[in-house]
Amino acid sequence: MKKMTKLFWMLLLYLVSSQAVATSSYGYGLGYGQGYIGTTSEKFVTGIANTATGFVELPKNIILRTQRDSVVHGMTIGLVSGIMHTVARTVIGVFDVATFLIPTPPSIQPTFVWQDFSVESSY
Repeated sequence: MKKMTKLFWMLLLYLVSSQAVATSSYGYGLGYGQGYIGTTSEKFVTGIANTATGFVELPKNIILRTQRDSVVHGMTIGLVSGIMHTVARTVIGVFDVATFLIPTPPSIQPTFVWQDFSVESSY
């Protein structure tokens, strides 16, 4: 088991190291490149980031709904919308980590919750 853990961390460090970085971007926004290693490592990193920061969708949606409509809408509709977006971003992040070896474009726009904070996430 100790060897598997060590192998996992070595693979992870390799995928996000500067050796895996190419010059152009695939669409995730990290700039790891268009090759297989670059695309899969971008998917892995965005999956981890979206899994870890999915909860930020809750205050984001409350703020957006409050600014767009009113405080009452922000605290009711924004809260429900935020919970749904939190679950969606977290689940998609977990799915991206689980399937990072299959290179696909991002499933969420914006790719990270902190990118373009004034725009509601779309899937």
